[in-house]
Amino acid sequence: MSQHVVWSACHAGSEHSTRRSFVISGSHSTIPGTVWTSNGRSGAVPLVLLGHGGSGHRHSERVLSMADRITSSGCAAVAIDGPFHGERVASPLQPVEYQRRMAAEGIGRVLDRMADDWVAARDLLVGVGTADPTRQAYFGLSLGTRLGLAAARALGPGLRCAVFGKFGMVSTPAIHPGLHAPHRVLNDASAITAPILFHLQWDDEIFPRSGQLQLFDAFVSPDKELLGFAGGHRDTPEHASAMWHEFINRHIA
Repeated sequence: MSQHVVWSACHAGSEHSTRRSFVISGSHSTIPGTVWTSNGRSGAVPLVLLGHGGSGHRHSERVLSMADRITSSGCAAVAIDGPFHGERVASPLQPVEYQRRMAAEGIGRVLDRMADDWVAARDLLVGVGTADPTRQAYFGLSLGTRLGLAAARALGPGLRCAVFGKFGMVSTPAIHPGLHAPHRVLNDASAITAPILFHLQWDDEIFPRSGQLQLFDAFVSPDKELLGFAGGHRDTPEHASAMWHEFINRHIA
């Protein structure tokens, strides 16, 4: 598929990184993305793909925080807007509306489309010499896991590890029933052989604990770790981000 890429100017991401946005336009999709690179590093480096949560976007606080951590260790990070999020829509949508639109498109088609978009972003950065084609990681919680399972599978042997969580095989009525796709979730999870770190909020009111543990069991990787924390879906211990980064860094840096 032929693609056209438009790059923005470079901007300071932090004291040690540079941020540059891009838009990939193809016959089937337009992909708004941003890449963060470490100052003082040249050549292809490990790349971490950062998926945002529901109602977020590629410049959400958690994405920016993780990009800062990743570039501090000399790696690059990339984020793209999810379906019906960020610059893919004219204005932010409420959960009930973006979930309705995803269900109307068909969750299987949404997952395939997003996996293709992630691969296109990865291939772009490999092609321009920014990213090492053999060393990638994926990070994403909640919606970032829902969409990231298919993406991680599609990345192939270049995927060295992934951080998932706050998502499972069972959901409460807060989630549109059209987004429930347990067979697809199990198929994608069982095809991911890279090391896995799974973040579980013990009292998650959207994705019950039992369903999250079922998803954790589905990963076939012999190297998988489970982090369990007290609290609900929107609770995240302050020190958790350091644990996510340490896991990623250990496998790709």
